[in-house]
Amino acid sequence: MQYDTDVIIVGGGFAGITAARELVQRGIRTTIVEARDRLGGRTWTRETSLGRELDMGGTWVHWIQPHVWAEISRYGLDLIASPELDTAYWRVDGEVRTGTADRMLDLLDASMTEMLADARRVLPQPYDFFPLSEEIKALDQVSVAEKIAELDLDPQQRALLDGMWALNFSGDPARSGHTQALRWCALSRGDWKLMFEACATYKFARGTRSLLDAIAADATAADIRLNTLVTGIDETADGVAVTCSDGTILHGRRVIVTVPLNILDTIAVTPGLGHGVTAVAEEGQASSGVKVWVRVKGDVGRFAALADSDAVLNFVQYEYPLDGDSLIVAFGPRSGLIDLNDPRAVEAELRKWRPDLEVVAVDAHDWTADPLSGETWPMLAPHQLDAVSHAARDTTRRIRLAGSDYARGWAGFIDGAIESGLQTARQIMTEFESEN
Repeated sequence: MQYDTDVIIVGGGFAGITAARELVQRGIRTTIVEARDRLGGRTWTRETSLGRELDMGGTWVHWIQPHVWAEISRYGLDLIASPELDTAYWRVDGEVRTGTADRMLDLLDASMTEMLADARRVLPQPYDFFPLSEEIKALDQVSVAEKIAELDLDPQQRALLDGMWALNFSGDPARSGHTQALRWCALSRGDWKLMFEACATYKFARGTRSLLDAIAADATAADIRLNTLVTGIDETADGVAVTCSDGTILHGRRVIVTVPLNILDTIAVTPGLGHGVTAVAEEGQASSGVKVWVRVKGDVGRFAALADSDAVLNFVQYEYPLDGDSLIVAFGPRSGLIDLNDPRAVEAELRKWRPDLEVVAVDAHDWTADPLSGETWPMLAPHQLDAVSHAARDTTRRIRLAGSDYARGWAGFIDGAIESGLQTARQIMTEFESEN
């Protein structure tokens, strides 16, 4: 077979661009095929209607995430911290309660600790849990909502715990896999507060794009084709043929597919992907939420707000001052319940905590409704861990999966995408060395 390139990478997010960097630096011909008009995937730093550049997707990183931290060190990138919060508001059965931010975390402590008590025992090496033990298989049948229901909690504890996990999963706790929660906690030394710090504290001083651009600058030898949608992949004994929506067919020795799990089934793969991962893609993973940036009139103070998973927007956090106003970010567990571009609709939800808030402007990208993502950050539902883990580790085929959806460690984070891209590229390089 005559090859157009050695490796075709479907998708130019962090997994794709990281894999491309590793491959081209070894002299391996690499082509990235990206459906969007930009690189970055679900991470996107852009100018907004609020008056400053913001991360529409992909924001927080932490030094307990080894792969992204190595890249931060490699490129000498600066981080800043989200502001320390003074006040918190939380809703219990429709009643707004208030206290310090530390008080709200203290109220969560006992229930979070009990819920995650087995994390380090069950996952003593959280990168190395496959094949799944019988205990992990049993735990993977349990949803977060079911685990919460097992705990002896008062209404306030239950509302806070439910709301926190709706935030973490960007989705309904009833569709959220308990094993995903255990994985995050095990990676955080079994400390849920460290886990939460890793989720929402440190971010790039010049936006997540600063890391993406740094990696891309070391991958300029790659052939990058934007605005090119992949519709089919055919694997033969000699290579792969990748069909694009414009009729172009690219032939290569390997293909790395980095598209999100929820749209994996939009690509016709022949022979089909095994291990049940296509069925998982058709079912969909757990995240189905929204993120919206909001400019609020005046200095509203450094505050956070939390509500349970029934809320349209269930978490809010102050992030920046701007010309006398305040920029806050809000999250909700279900897409489609609110027009994210309607300031009055967003204001109505925020006023369920604070009636004094006056929304000046909003800006958002609905990743769940976006046909090129179909989800926010990836979070597995019950029953999905075995199939996804198996498919992600399959090195017997010329088609490989990579991305945060398929990461061994920090799945759901930029770190997981980088980890997966590095490992997949390394596997292919090793195979090419043995073939040559």
